[in-house]
Amino acid sequence: MQQRRIWPWVAALLGVALLGGLAPAWAAGGDLHHAAEEIGKELGALWVIPFACMLLSIAVMPLTVPHFWHHHYGKVAAFWGLAFLVPFALTHGFDLALYEVVHTALLEYIPFIILLFSLFTIAGGVCLTGSLVGTPKVNAGLLLLGTILASWMGTTGAAMLLIRPLLRAIAHRKYKVHTVVFFIFLVANIGGSLTPLGDPPLFLGFLKGVSFFWTTVHLFVPMVVLAAILLTLYLIVDTVLFNKEGRPTPPEAKGKLGLEGTHNLLLLGGVVGGVLMSGMWNPGTGFDVYHVHVELQNVVRDILLLILAGISLKTTSFETRRKNEFDWEPIREVAKLFAGIFLSMIPAIAILRAGEEGALRSIIALVSENGQPNHAMYFWLTGVLSSFLDNAPTYLVFFNTAGGDAQVLMQEVTTLLAISAGAVFMGANTYIGNAPNFMVRSIAESTGVKMPSFFGYMAWSIGILVPCFILMTVLFFL
Repeated sequence: MQQRRIWPWVAALLGVALLGGLAPAWAAGGDLHHAAEEIGKELGALWVIPFACMLLSIAVMPLTVPHFWHHHYGKVAAFWGLAFLVPFALTHGFDLALYEVVHTALLEYIPFIILLFSLFTIAGGVCLTGSLVGTPKVNAGLLLLGTILASWMGTTGAAMLLIRPLLRAIAHRKYKVHTVVFFIFLVANIGGSLTPLGDPPLFLGFLKGVSFFWTTVHLFVPMVVLAAILLTLYLIVDTVLFNKEGRPTPPEAKGKLGLEGTHNLLLLGGVVGGVLMSGMWNPGTGFDVYHVHVELQNVVRDILLLILAGISLKTTSFETRRKNEFDWEPIREVAKLFAGIFLSMIPAIAILRAGEEGALRSIIALVSENGQPNHAMYFWLTGVLSSFLDNAPTYLVFFNTAGGDAQVLMQEVTTLLAISAGAVFMGANTYIGNAPNFMVRSIAESTGVKMPSFFGYMAWSIGILVPCFILMTVLFFL
């Protein structure tokens, strides 16, 4: 791994983060912000086709045309993004199309990629050395540790910190896929349900007035029940497979356990602090880029995250990253594919935000029954839509559908509990349901683990998670 090759990418990200301060907000006819808010009422379901095709490409092409996909997945993502953008510009005007691109890029995609990049880079500098042997108990212990850490350093942070040690621990095992799948279930999703630091939807709830420890108190029992079921099931499955393999041991001992690159743990703490700062510090100022308002605290956060990633690159030895089998391909893949996903997803999110005035009005109407909230439907609709769309705006849609008053929802409890649990728990249903899912899959594949396809992974989630979610519905939302 040559560190100098990544510096142009770091410089580019930093340049984009600073660009808004230098670029003028040039004029365009009409109130583009208002037009963007209203456009979801006009869009029909056909506008979602490019997004559906983007998902199908991710699901099908790695299996049917693997060589083409490996070399051209970025072009495929760009094609489906443009398949939405070009007709949209021709139909609704260049100004509104450009506004949607700038809005998505500056407020959603770029902060998303900067956060992933910084966590990927910094966590990749922490190397667990020694003879950690991937027995069922050790593997379950790592899953439990990641589940606990996820609420306090984020699902992405915990996943990036522990996925490589787990992959090294099971390197000698024949059956590995189930371990990575349960890792995605627990560490990359369900574990992040107890604080606003754990998962983006809960952080948005915090910004809307939900108290910091509300989810800690009210989601604790549902999370513990769900995590206990999954950990127990994993231990049973891994024990059966471990015995089937003949209880293998690594070919050679590797000495006592130890950590290299421990200073990166402090940098990870800095990332968590930077994210929390952007939600708590509001200087009330910012700048506009083509009618899109960028708040100062978010720019400061993104620059801080890039600086922390740069410090990690400069201060972590090449040998430590080599031991971690660190490679830039996973973050490149995520950056290119999610550019297409974020762009082609614009109409789906707009229609969803239109609520009862949009093409999905019949779905939105299901969360209310005779004027009373249907908690089970809040849980399932928030969850199912979060499985395929960005779970953060999906959370906000149903938060606002439920009234949008944090004080009232915190007192009523069950509606907000259902929305929060659906957004976080069901992010595990697909590879794109939550940010770290795809990254974990990509890292696992880069080490030789043959991960399931998009639909193959959903077979795991439907078979294992859906029965658990039905039980959660009976226990907590009926």
